[in-house]
Amino acid sequence: MALKSINPTTTESWKKLQSHFETIKAKHLKDLFDANPDRVKDLTVKWEDFYVDFSKNRITDETLALLIELANEVDLKDAISKYFNGDIINATEGRAVLHTALRAPETAKVLVNGDNVIPEVFEVKAKIKKFTEDVVSGEHKGYTGKAITDIVNIGIGGSDLGPAMVVDSLQYYKNHLNTHFVSNVDGDHYNEIIRSLNPETTLFVIVSKTFTTQETLSNANSIRAWFLELLPQEAVSKHFVAVSTNIDSVKAFGIDEENIFPMKDWVGGRFSLWSAVGLSISLAVGYNNFESLLHGAHKMDEHFKHSDFKENIPVISALLTVWYNNFFNVESEAVIPYTQYLSQFATYLQQGIMESNGKYVDRSGKVTGYQTGTVIWGEPGTNSQHAFFQLIHQGTKLIPADFIGFVESLHGNKDHHNKLMSNYFAQTEALMNGKTEAEVLSELENQPISEEESKLLPFKIFQGNKPTTSVLIERLSPESLGKLIAMYEHKIFVQGIVWNIYSYDQFGVELGKQLAKTILKELNSETNTTLHDASTEHLIAHFKEKQ
Repeated sequence: MALKSINPTTTESWKKLQSHFETIKAKHLKDLFDANPDRVKDLTVKWEDFYVDFSKNRITDETLALLIELANEVDLKDAISKYFNGDIINATEGRAVLHTALRAPETAKVLVNGDNVIPEVFEVKAKIKKFTEDVVSGEHKGYTGKAITDIVNIGIGGSDLGPAMVVDSLQYYKNHLNTHFVSNVDGDHYNEIIRSLNPETTLFVIVSKTFTTQETLSNANSIRAWFLELLPQEAVSKHFVAVSTNIDSVKAFGIDEENIFPMKDWVGGRFSLWSAVGLSISLAVGYNNFESLLHGAHKMDEHFKHSDFKENIPVISALLTVWYNNFFNVESEAVIPYTQYLSQFATYLQQGIMESNGKYVDRSGKVTGYQTGTVIWGEPGTNSQHAFFQLIHQGTKLIPADFIGFVESLHGNKDHHNKLMSNYFAQTEALMNGKTEAEVLSELENQPISEEESKLLPFKIFQGNKPTTSVLIERLSPESLGKLIAMYEHKIFVQGIVWNIYSYDQFGVELGKQLAKTILKELNSETNTTLHDASTEHLIAHFKEKQ
């Protein structure tokens, strides 16, 4: 069954939220805390090793109640049921959306077209486990009999961003294998990586669902050509494996069928790291840690599926985005992890969130008439404090931010970790409270103030009232990372349901690809065409002239 199509702006709860917004929009967070001594208790969710504090958001209990009323009016519970049960909720592509099935237990039953997909999921997982153990142990050797030392993942989009982010995030748990990622079609990118590799000890993992993606196939073919300059054709089968659905094209490339790891069309690219696309993750950190990642995600699935909305972390997170986006007219959100391990996390979320919910047509095929997706950006703290925090603190834009921190450091350096986390806590406090003129003067109370110093007073005032959500997790582990990623996946889903859009297609990326094919032919020919606008024509002509 398809998702219902309900324009959120026509609901009674939306009208109530508009009226409520007028009464609350100017209220300061400090006043909201003063008005409710139990605010932190009321707006904090404790679940397993997660402590999520929503209290520094510009909401009241009434706001949250109305947002949940909105979720009920658009029938979010029905949508969640269809999401997990394998209904065709990606209606524009005629597909189910079942990345959640990839981390379900073996006893689960998830039907697609009447067939339980779980046994096949576990077949692929068994294949990933066996191959991982063979490579890591050295049993799987290269063509010349040497053990594998380096893994190169060749993919783009979800076939790169997810695995690359997870491997980077789990560096602490990595084994002896060196892991590299080639994504951009930029030839300088792959050349920089392969020039330090020994083809005799390198395994290449080509990840492409259709095995037709231009960037991935260009890189794979160029790398294979480099490889064959040094080793014979028959060596390809020992050093190249593929994750794909296009068996014939993969075999034509020279990869043995036993080295093809299948994936299904009900797994969207940007949600595919849980599938065979995660082979590079398994090779980098070991299969047991890959399984722990899946297990953590499944725990978040269960929390999302069964928890009451008022205690449901992804639901509340998503509804807050709707509140800021559609009532405060906020256009971007920052994600600030206070760990260098998550340096690629915001980049990963950019695809997940912006490709999913960057839509202006609703599920009825009509222009929405209201704002949908938000811009996602961020960098780890404390680096980000010395970069863009000035804009968040004293700029003219309202930018809600998620702060992600951990109680324990992995290497046990308490001195550094306390310094790191003191900044985490201080920044959310400063963003909430700001600094008044009276507070600035109080700091200078016993000091004479010159005329020049008094002129600086306006510049030292912070308005505060900047919303943040604090996600505090006990420790960064494969399991907790799985929970965190799944939390944002479900947040994406809820946003799409409320905004009445299809979150799981991405037609918006196709137009540029189509035009690029035409332009490539022109760049490789002697003649110029006049098929483009004047600007593009002149850019192409200048490029060809100078090349």
